[in-house]
Amino acid sequence: MKRFDLARYKLLVDEALETFLPGGSEHPVTIHQAMRYSLFPGGKRLRPSLALAVHEMFGGKPAHFLPAAAAVECVHTYSLIHDDLPAMDNDDYRRGRLTTHKVYGEAMAILAGDALLTLAFELMTHRLTEYYSAARVLNSTAELAFSAGTYGLVGGQVVDIWATNREVTNPVQTLEYIHAHKTGALITVAARIGAILAGATKSELAHITRYATQLGLGFQIRDDILDAQASETGKLTYVSIYGLQGAEEKVRRCFESCLAALEPLAGNFALQQAADLCLNRKS
Repeated sequence: MKRFDLARYKLLVDEALETFLPGGSEHPVTIHQAMRYSLFPGGKRLRPSLALAVHEMFGGKPAHFLPAAAAVECVHTYSLIHDDLPAMDNDDYRRGRLTTHKVYGEAMAILAGDALLTLAFELMTHRLTEYYSAARVLNSTAELAFSAGTYGLVGGQVVDIWATNREVTNPVQTLEYIHAHKTGALITVAARIGAILAGATKSELAHITRYATQLGLGFQIRDDILDAQASETGKLTYVSIYGLQGAEEKVRRCFESCLAALEPLAGNFALQQAADLCLNRKS
């Protein structure tokens, strides 16, 4: 029975990123160093790891898929760099160390994010065609672009900024939009790219999409819970609306929905483990 081996996936993704990123001594040095600072050492690499797990589930080879996994992480990291900027969340620290703009300045942080987003699409369009059909590459690249734009990640960020410290008329609807787009879109597309490039059927892709959508929602609610336990914020969150107990119940329902979505795919133990890791984590 195949496990969700996060440590193995993380190692593969880190090695791929090390290969695909320009060296820190390459001209122009500052931007390349800022990109590397932002990516290394990274977090858990959950999004590219999920993509790899789904790809393997449908018979794909991780070695062939690594450019796509790296692209997903580049988009994720770009979003974190920009999210930390003074004009956004204005955070000085991420993962226990100074954020990119505190080390390299705001202008270079913006450019590092731009460069990582651009690199993601270079990886998708130039590094995958040796192993996958042009149609699958085009489809998966278009999905990644859509999920990163105003109908996905950017749109969620816009509404998140708008709703902060504001009395919102429809808080539940607004919050669901933020979570589904700012966080959920990239998690969902990571799983979909893994399935699309491996040749999943429309029915299989639909089941994976339902799984990943619930995973993305539950993942962000868990973040809300962890943030609320650490400090008070002015942001609209599930905890601010439902309280800790209500938010925990929402996560439980998301977890059950993830498992239900996997039933037509013979359960898939690895993705069950991924859901447990994401939704029941303590940090």
